[in-house]
Amino acid sequence: MGRLEGKAAVVTGGGRGIGRAICLAFAREGADVVVNYASRDQPAQEVVSAIEAMGRKGVAVKGNVAVKADVERIIQTAIGHFGKIDILVNNAGVSKPNMLYKMTEEQWDEVIDIQLKGPFLCIQAASKYMMERKYGKIINVTSSAGLWGTKGQINYSSAKGGIVALTKSAARELAGFGITVNVVQPGYVSTEMTEKIRTDPKLREIYMGRILLGRFAEPEEVAHTFVFLASEEANYITGQLICVDGGLGMT
Repeated sequence: MGRLEGKAAVVTGGGRGIGRAICLAFAREGADVVVNYASRDQPAQEVVSAIEAMGRKGVAVKGNVAVKADVERIIQTAIGHFGKIDILVNNAGVSKPNMLYKMTEEQWDEVIDIQLKGPFLCIQAASKYMMERKYGKIINVTSSAGLWGTKGQINYSSAKGGIVALTKSAARELAGFGITVNVVQPGYVSTEMTEKIRTDPKLREIYMGRILLGRFAEPEEVAHTFVFLASEEANYITGQLICVDGGLGMT
C-alpha cells in the first residue's frame, strides 16, 4: 500500500516541471490527482494518462489560480470526481523579470496575482472542505528569491517571500482543524524555467557555483519531499519551511 493510498490531491501548475513530478509521485503512492494547468492542454493530458496507467484517477482542469471562479471550479472538480480533497499543492507560477526602475505595473500584478493571490484563493477554497473533515495537507512552494531577494525579479521575490508568511499564518489558523500547512523551497531544478541558465555556459558556471552539491536537482528529487509532507509521516509538522536545494547559498 502506498503512503497516499486513497487520498485525493489537487496540484496547481501540474502539467510540467516540478508540478508534473509531484502529480506522478502522488499517483505512484496511491493518490487520485486533479492536474491544474494554465494554457497547454497536451502536457496536462499526458500527466493524466500517466496517472491512469498507474491505476489511479486523474483529471486535467484548465484554470487561472488568480481568478476566484476558476479556483472554485478546480477545487469542485476534486469534490465532484473524488468526493473530497485531502491534499493541496500550490505550485502554479510565472516569472516576469525586469529591473525595478523598468518594471511595469502589469508585470508586478501578474506575478503577485499568480504567485501569492493564487495560493491564498486555493487555500481559502480547499480549506473549507478540509475543515469539515478535520483533515488536510496544504503544501506551498517558495524560492530562494523569497528569502534573500534577487536582482531583476522584485515581483517574484516579493511574492515568494509572501508565501512563507502566508504559510505560517494559515498554519496557525488551520491547526485546530487537523490541517497542516508547510512550504517547500526547491533550489535550481532541471525544468523548462531553468533551461537558459543550464544551457548557457557562463550562466551555468555562475549558478552551479552557488550549489554545495554542484548540480541541478531533478524534479523527481524535489517531489519526494511533497510526498512526505502529504503523508501521515508528517502529521506533526506544520508551519515549516523545508529547503530542497542541494545546499544553495552555502558555498
